[in-house]
Amino acid sequence: VTDLSVPPERAFALSLDIGAHERSMAATDERAVAGTTAGMIGLGETVTWRARHFGIVWRMTSRITALEAPHRFVDEQVRGPFARFHHEHRFEPSAGGTRMVDTITFRAPLGPLGRLAEVLALARYMPKLIADRNASLAAELRAGSDGDQGAASSPSAS
Repeated sequence: VTDLSVPPERAFALSLDIGAHERSMAATDERAVAGTTAGMIGLGETVTWRARHFGIVWRMTSRITALEAPHRFVDEQVRGPFARFHHEHRFEPSAGGTRMVDTITFRAPLGPLGRLAEVLALARYMPKLIADRNASLAAELRAGSDGDQGAASSPSAS
């Protein structure tokens, strides 16, 4: 959960922007390498990301499978390291602007070995990755705002 003091439309638009995603994931050197590689991604479109996680370079292709501007969108892995990856982004109006809520459902491959990886690493890594991404988006919204319309707070886990 990330609270922002900008309207949902602004948070929603920035969250669909490929460049903003790349900037927010600079620590993993994540880059769009195929599909929609610049600008806003839309319903039914795919993007292939190349990034380094756990010291390994991964590729993951995601498709936007639901888009209800400015309230919600879903991206799902269609090819990549997970057996299943589903990420729902919700943008709820709040007294201060927008409450951005991310819900991720994933399953590692390799059966019991994958479940062990989920427990030992992914259960902590994935929420931190999303929190860091959202902190970057919040900072970008704050920097691009005029006066009191900046992002209000850092992400908080829920």
